[in-house]
Amino acid sequence: MSGPRGPGPATGSGDRPVRVLVVEDEPVAAQAHEAYVGRVPGFQVVGVARTGAEAVRLLVAADPPVDLVLLDMHLPDRHGLEVVRAMRAAGHPADVIAVTSARDLAVVRAAVSQGIVQYLLKPFVFAALRDKLERYAAYRERLDAGGAAGGQDEVDRALSELRGSAGTGLPKGLGAQTLEAVVAVVRAAPSSAAEVAGRTGSARVTTRRYLEHLADTGVVVRAPRYGVPGRPEVEYRWVGPQDSSDSP
Repeated sequence: MSGPRGPGPATGSGDRPVRVLVVEDEPVAAQAHEAYVGRVPGFQVVGVARTGAEAVRLLVAADPPVDLVLLDMHLPDRHGLEVVRAMRAAGHPADVIAVTSARDLAVVRAAVSQGIVQYLLKPFVFAALRDKLERYAAYRERLDAGGAAGGQDEVDRALSELRGSAGTGLPKGLGAQTLEAVVAVVRAAPSSAAEVAGRTGSARVTTRRYLEHLADTGVVVRAPRYGVPGRPEVEYRWVGPQDSSDSP
């Protein structure tokens, strides 16, 4: 488990940033999640835990307290839902965002019943996590204002800040299912647009749009591929989070 981080930018609604604990057992993914959070104004990673036991210990020791936990569901020592139960039993009110490959809807339902505020599926790009964090910040700011709700509409608005719409957050014309297929190919091995198109069944022009979107969000890098006749191809190599032990 890493030690405390340096100070981050202040939120618009208070005098300190939202303090975030990343709970992720896969080192590369943990590092990427920490870096992603650090790119969102108003959030500060104060620690990284690799097991559920480490997470609970850090929550106990944190002063000021942790505000938000980014929680992997399948950890080496216990399930993420058990971590949430241990948090609540110990009196820790920190909000939780599940960041996981677990797609079982029973797990999603259990997460909701235990008060997990958002659920983000791996693999994801920076923009997806940023959207979750920004919505969480808006929700938190609205509730931190205190006082009584003026009516049902005000309660609904507060909850809508958190949940948002059912959109994917992707640029117009890009779909989540195709993006996931493209990500799977590039994660397996560095690939050109033609190779990804061949494996996903998409047109090369369409595939290149997805690859360029991934490059713009920082999870793949472009590099020239030499050794073939003619102009060198552009190769896309995955540098974002790797699969962790909770992959299906």
